Parts: sequence; structure tokens; C-alpha cells
Amino acid sequence: MANAAKRRATYEDVLAAPAHVVAEVIYGALYTHPRPASPHARASTRLGRKLGPFDDDDGEPGGWIILDEPELHLGSEPDILVPDIAGWRRTRMPEMPSASFFSLPPDWICEIISPSTEAIDRSEKMDIYAREAVAHAWLVDPITKLLEVYRLGDKQWVRVGTWHDDARVRAEPFDAIELELATLWAR
Repeated sequence: MANAAKRRATYEDVLAAPAHVVAEVIYGALYTHPRPASPHARASTRLGRKLGPFDDDDGEPGGWIILDEPELHLGSEPDILVPDIAGWRRTRMPEMPSASFFSLPPDWICEIISPSTEAIDRSEKMDIYAREAVAHAWLVDPITKLLEVYRLGDKQWVRVGTWHDDARVRAEPFDAIELELATLWAR
């Protein structure tokens, strides 16, 4: 007897997931994981605050729309991803649409690495971001206190640099400001 073809997960599956989990559809499979633990949430919150000047309408450096946990629907049979932070240059998205999800790929994503999501964040999700021509990606690990910065080059990720502990960093595309990594790990 032949195995029945496995049904592709859909947006309805994401909507039906329990409220206490993050649900994503990656290459047709539904993935759920718990809301982030405190080191993860703290690093994400603090990084978002540090990047706030880029999302400022009337100040410098400006030029971005930056969002926490936006839902992205990418590709023709959409992969549904939820990066921890994502940013769009205002030249590509001048106004933020009133929508529950975004189909325009961001220009930058940041995944805060958790033990439960690290393998998917580093592999499938990074592959999808490359496929969709996201120009920059940051992977932040609050446990090992590490920042990895990537730039998309010829459809593949090029690691621009890695920094750890209390390094002071000017990392693209936000190199107009200096980021003190120790502030991301503070408890």
C-alpha cells in the first residue's frame, strides 16, 4: 500500500496554533515553538531599542521601518516566517501597510538564537531569506553572547563578521551607530 502524500501546511494551520506558541510554515511543514525565554526576549528588546534611531521619522539616521516579530509570507506557496526583528528600507516600503502579515521581503532580518530553534534559524530560514533576496541577516545568541552578521552575495550568505561578549560593533546595515554588545546580554 502506497503512503498518502503529506498535506502541505497552510495559513489556516498557523491561525489554528495555540496562542502560546510561534507558528511558522517552512517548505510546507508546520513548525511551532514556545514563546522565547527571558535571555532571548531581553536581547531582542534591547537590540530593537538600540536600532530605534533608524526607525525615527524625523531624525538621523532614519530611513527604515523596523518591526518586532513581523509575520512574513514569502514565495508563491508561501513560507510563513516570523523573524525576531525585521527591517525594510523606506525606499522599498515608504509607508507601513495596515496588514497582519507582509509579503514584501525585508531588507534585514535578525534571528535571536534559542536552543529550540537554532537548527531551523541557521538552515531552512536562512535559505528562504536568501531565496527572497533579503540583503542582510544577523544571528544573535544571548547564551554564548555572540553576534554574527551576514550579507547576501550572489544568492549566498557571506559572513561579514562575528563579535562576542562586550565588543563594540559597527555592523552593516546599521553601521552608522556603534552597538555595545554587553547591553544585549545584561540581565
